[in-house]
Amino acid sequence: MIVEQRCYRFRPGGIAKFMTLYLAGPLAMQTRILGNLLGYFVTELGPLNETVHLWGYDSLDERARRRAALMAEPDWRAFLGQVMPLIEMQESRILLPAPFSPIGGNL
Repeated sequence: MIVEQRCYRFRPGGIAKFMTLYLAGPLAMQTRILGNLLGYFVTELGPLNETVHLWGYDSLDERARRRAALMAEPDWRAFLGQVMPLIEMQESRILLPAPFSPIGGNL
């Protein structure tokens, strides 16, 4: 398994608007298409106004296929058009679980 960590920093006040839009349908679409949501978080200490979410995939090829399917959805692209002005920064990392990780290791 690989884990994708996606981090987004929002303009002040942007997370509340994002969450309202996201919970109205895009979350269900994203989880249906991407599959394995491991966690979704909002920062409390340190850099504020950030969300961090973790998605599990069997491989980089599966990730690419699922993300392409998500981007092919007109409703997802419309949602992105609404939320992109709220976002200051975005970052994506691929994480490999250590052998002793509870979700299984790749190393």
